[in-house]
Amino acid sequence: MAYYSENISKLIEQLGRLPGIGPKSAQRLAFYIINMPEDQVKELSGSIINAKEKVHYCRICGNLTDQELCPICADPNRNHRQIMVVENTRDLAAYEKTQKYTGVYHVLQGAISPMLGIGPEDIRLKELMQRLQGDVDEVIIATNSSLEGETTAMYISKLIKPTGIRTTRIASGVPVGGDLEYIDEVTLLRALEGRTEL
Repeated sequence: MAYYSENISKLIEQLGRLPGIGPKSAQRLAFYIINMPEDQVKELSGSIINAKEKVHYCRICGNLTDQELCPICADPNRNHRQIMVVENTRDLAAYEKTQKYTGVYHVLQGAISPMLGIGPEDIRLKELMQRLQGDVDEVIIATNSSLEGETTAMYISKLIKPTGIRTTRIASGVPVGGDLEYIDEVTLLRALEGRTEL
């Protein structure tokens, strides 16, 4: 038995297709949208359509932008000789929120995962190697600490080693407030290896 009219059900169904949105959240969002003023709904739908039509990948780094270059690559005050390699745009955004990194990025748009059939040719490694033909002092590998992220980091470091460019890996370890007894062995080992002077 249908609880809602066809239009409401369709809206709930479409919202439920978004990642992280379950049936209850989709229903809550649908009712919120229905009760929004019409001008706000039009603005929301217009923003979605504009983003889909105008947003693309930055020609240099692979970040999302609606210009030829993303704001980071276009910024002359950034250190263009230091490149941080990240898996996706969300990782880039996380580092930007720290407001401490002043270099530029290279977004791989994925990670090597033989289990999922994703090889080195399926991510933006060729573009990274082309960028390294210019003046680059350091490549910081900031892939995730997952199996895929570690595999990708090792592959990248082997590619870059012959160039002589300094290659570093972000440290990872025990999260603030974490109890050691609940942390896996790989994380504890990385924390030990990445220790610093006090």
